[in-house]
Parts: sequence; C-alpha cells; structure tokens
Amino acid sequence: MGTVIKNTRRDFLKGAALVASSAASQGCVASLAAKGGEGGAPMRNFKCAPMERVRVGVVGVGARGIGAVRRLGFLPGVEVAAVCDIRPECADCGAKAVVEASGCKPAVFAGGNEEYKRLCDSGLCDVVYNATSWNAHVPVSAYAMKAGMHTFIEVPAAPTVDGCWELVETAEKTRRHCMQLENCCYGEDELLALNLCRLGLLGVILHGEGGYIHDRRTKIFDHSQWNDWRRRWNEVHSGNQYSTHGLGPIALDMGINYGDRFDYLVSVDGQSLGYRAYAAAALPKDDPQRNLGFAMSDMNVTLIRTMAGRTIMLQHDVTTPRPYSRLNLISGTKGVFRSYPRYEVYLEGKDELPTSTSHHEFDPKFAEHVRKLYSHPLYVQAGEIAKKAGGHGGMDFLMDLRWSYCLRQGLPLDTDVYDLAAWCAVGELSERSARNRSAAVDFPDFTRGAWKRKCNSNLMDAKFDMSKLGFSSVGPISGQMNV
Repeated sequence: MGTVIKNTRRDFLKGAALVASSAASQGCVASLAAKGGEGGAPMRNFKCAPMERVRVGVVGVGARGIGAVRRLGFLPGVEVAAVCDIRPECADCGAKAVVEASGCKPAVFAGGNEEYKRLCDSGLCDVVYNATSWNAHVPVSAYAMKAGMHTFIEVPAAPTVDGCWELVETAEKTRRHCMQLENCCYGEDELLALNLCRLGLLGVILHGEGGYIHDRRTKIFDHSQWNDWRRRWNEVHSGNQYSTHGLGPIALDMGINYGDRFDYLVSVDGQSLGYRAYAAAALPKDDPQRNLGFAMSDMNVTLIRTMAGRTIMLQHDVTTPRPYSRLNLISGTKGVFRSYPRYEVYLEGKDELPTSTSHHEFDPKFAEHVRKLYSHPLYVQAGEIAKKAGGHGGMDFLMDLRWSYCLRQGLPLDTDVYDLAAWCAVGELSERSARNRSAAVDFPDFTRGAWKRKCNSNLMDAKFDMSKLGFSSVGPISGQMNV
C-alpha cells in the first residue's frame, strides 16, 4: 500500500496560499497525531437538560440557509430567533422566510464578516445553525460553543484535520453539542440499511461503498452565484473534499467510533479535464474563468480500512456529465444492500421473507417486501410528514426534526463531534495520500481510545415518539417545500 505518511500540515499547505490563509483564520492548533490516552470522548452520549423551547440562530442564509429557516419554522418547539448573513439582502430574505413559516419575526444581524459574534453574544439563541461557506464553519461554530450555544454545522463541517480537532476540543471544554448536519443519514434508504444492520440481517458487516457523483459544472462557473469560494477550493485542492454524504451512513452501519474506527486510507486522483472542457465549450471567449486551472481531479477513489478489517470505497466526481449517485452499498456475511442506480437488497436465511429468485440477480419484489417489514422506526413514524415538508425528499426535515426532538427530550444526539471529525478528516487525508503516489495515511483517533467501548450510535437505537411533538402523523404542512 506504500509508506505511511507522517508529514506535517506545513508540508501539506506549502505552495497553496489560499489554503494557508483559510487555516490561519480557523486558528489551527493541533497536529495529525492522536492525543491523550484511552479515556477520551467525554462528549460521547452527552445530553443536556430537556429544553421546552429551542431558540435557533441561523448563520448564513444563502442557498442552504434559506431552506433551513423555512424548515425550522415548521418544527414544534423550535423558534428561529435570529438570522445572520454577510449580505443584508440575504439576511432580510431569511427574516421574511421565518415570518412566512412561523409568524415570528427574528432579530437580524448583517453587514459584516463578524456579525455572527453579535448574534452569539446577544443571548437570543440556544443553538447556532451554521450554513456558511466551508472556511467559516469552524470559526463560527467554535465561537458559538464558547458563547454557550450548541451548534449544528453544514457539510463538510471542518475542511481540515486541525479544524476537526478544534471542534472536538472546544465541544469537550464547553460541554456543548457539536453535530454535523449530514442529511444523507436520514434518507429513507439509508435508514432502512441502518435498520437491517441493527437487526443483524446483513450478518457481520464487511464492506461499504459511498460516493458523491454530482455534476457541479454549471454551479462552479455560474456568475450569479455570490462568492466563488467553492470554485476556488477546487482550484487548489485534490482528493475527496466532499466525502460525508457517502461515508456518514456507512460509518453508522459499521459502528465507526462505537467498537471500530478508521485506521488508514489510500487515495488516487485521476486526470483533471472536466472543468476545463466545460469552460471551453460553455463560457464566452472573454470570460477569465476559461483560463483557470484545477487541482481537483475528475475522479478520486479513496479506500479506507478500519481497525476491525472492514473496507470502504469512496468516489468523488463533480466535473463530468454523469447521473447523480451516492453509491450507497453495504454488504455483510448474510447479504447486501444498495440504493444506486436503484434500491436493491439480497438477504439469506430469513423465514419471514419470501425466497429471492436467484443469487445471480436482485429481485425487486423481494426488495419491496424487505422495505415494508424493516423500514427504520424513525421513518415509519415521521416519513410521511418529512415527505410533505421536503428538503431533498424529506431527509433534511427529518434530520432537523430529530435533533430538535433530542434537545427537547434531553436525549443524546444521533451523531456527535467525534463522528463529525472522523468523517470530515477524509478531505485532508485523501489529498495527502493522492499527492504522494497513494501512500497510506493514518487517521487520527479523535476519541482517544474511547472507540473501543462497543455500543450503538443513537440513530441506530433511536428513541422517538411522535405524540410528544404536538402534531399528528399527517402534520400541519401543506404543499412541498422546494429547498
């Protein structure tokens, strides 16, 4: 597999001024090495006192943030108390969306790069919902926790390993929740796969495949998009910089950080032609973006091995004209599940299930029977209202419904800051490997040994009672929210 890379972060950032300035702004303080002994992870199963009402401040009300304020306005017991954005027009738009969804008028913080600090210091909020650009995720959320608030962060929550450590250490010091808003863990198919793993129907889990195959070319070169931070990131970065959509559900299926952890990865980049070819064909001849260079390859493949010997294959492609896919495959000693290009499942040895027609092919009737029998309890109770609320087919709403429920009931959250860090670390580690002829790179142990204590993630054993939420199974929401 090659030599394990132990090079420093300074080596990684050398020659990339944009990355260096980003890291400095995040106050990077940690190295790749694991810290401490085996008694770590004080935030594992952390819970706070039940909150009768959850007051939320949404920082960043652009593309993802505006969808968030609309969803949050429908959640029982949740109040969007404040909105914040660098652009006053976006903050005003967010405030209007809150009024339309809930009838309540939030405080507005806008007009400067550090307006989020005024929101955090205002005393108006219990939670900061961080939908800013990647570079702002860590500084905004670290400040929020230090100001006494829990924080929920869009993906990827931390684009560097040092940023992962900063969030871990800040959450532990302040005793505040820090959760990544990985909506794909709440998709109907992902929840079904998780339940199959929970019930042991796939046997011992051996292998997973995940990906982010998403044609982003029009967005990358769209002049109407305010701030070109994502394009600039792809100009200087290679590797898999957007791993968590595919990796998060697999990590939960495998019990990563709950009896197993990521050990090391190897990563390989292919050619980088897609963005250039699109720019040459689609942009005017006088557009300066035609001359840009991109470090981001058209396909990155990353392989991860866990301490228990499980394997994971991740793919990342945002530059070529392919249909969307997250791959989403999980296999074990008794069967296999996947949902791209279509939902399919094969299981062995269950008397209550009809026999599949052949082990040489998937049986769609068998797959639907499995879905009816083994849908995740969370989806059984709240799936219909999530579909009405929308947001990537309802997964966004179900995610927000779930964390707000946990806060109101005084329960631990489904995933924690250690899960956030393990999933996000792939970005920097895969780039390190790919730039060094696919040499193996060790994962930090963000739990400092606590991963050895076997238990289930809280989403795997989700406690959920719709009757405690204040609306019926059909819910008060009319129409589909296109967010």
